[in-house]
Amino acid sequence: MKILNKRNILGAFMVVFLYILGQALISADIMDSYVLLNIVVIGINIILAVSLNLITGFTGQFSLGHAAFMAIGAYVSAVVTAKLSMPFGAGIILGAVTAALAGIVIGIPTLRLKGDYLAIATLGFGEIVRIIILNNEYVGGASGLNDIPQNTTWTWLYVVTAATIILIKNFINSKSGRACIAIRENEIAAEAMGVNTTFYKVLAFTVGAFFAGAAGSLYSGYFYFIKPDAFGFMKSIDILVIVVFGGMGSISGSVVGAIALSLISLALQGVPELRMIIYSVILFTIMVYRPQGLMGNVKFKIFKKGGAKNVSVEGK
Repeated sequence: MKILNKRNILGAFMVVFLYILGQALISADIMDSYVLLNIVVIGINIILAVSLNLITGFTGQFSLGHAAFMAIGAYVSAVVTAKLSMPFGAGIILGAVTAALAGIVIGIPTLRLKGDYLAIATLGFGEIVRIIILNNEYVGGASGLNDIPQNTTWTWLYVVTAATIILIKNFINSKSGRACIAIRENEIAAEAMGVNTTFYKVLAFTVGAFFAGAAGSLYSGYFYFIKPDAFGFMKSIDILVIVVFGGMGSISGSVVGAIALSLISLALQGVPELRMIIYSVILFTIMVYRPQGLMGNVKFKIFKKGGAKNVSVEGK
């Protein structure tokens, strides 16, 4: 496929335009700190949901330990920037790489498991990471780690979020991505056709962990203070809910799901006593009447191969 086609040029233009628009709104004080806070939360949730969707939606591996990789990235980045006084870019890279290495370490022995057994193993890994952090005084222990420099800006947030979507999208469209999808559809058949299922499952797990670590770095770089309880079991469930809500195996679904659930949660802040009830009812309704999620496997095409402008939607 040619790189310089109309769809790619339009996509690149939209990416640059959205960044310039956001920066202009911030510079003009139209986007205040409260709005920026919610945008940061949405961006981090998009990164987490897209990276988990690679593991769960595209590769078919049921993971309940995604928050652990976020925690590793958050604490490594916080230590690098707050204690070692290194640049924030180094903190993001080291946080993401450390999370990816943890993904390899936990992925090799556990990804031979399937279904509920894999979920339990990843859940246990998440609790191990949380307990280790909880008992490590160097990173604050149960009291948490504070005085973290606020390095997460609109530029860092946008660049990391856009890079996550673009890179994972290209990964899925590559040979490795097709192997992951084959494993999801029928692991036995994929293995019979020569696909090294363990390798590609660990690869997907590692890539997902890498971007979860980057999301954790952005989190610690914005909120000044982090503690182990913020990365517990319920955080992994929140990420999984976004993936299921938006659509398993759909990157656009992860983006829409993260935005929708964040806005729903924000809109319900005025009724704290009914917030979780209404939130649960909305999720239940979506799952009953549209179990494939908001987007399912929907794909948007802006241009046809022939170059004529057209908008079409494909999906189940």
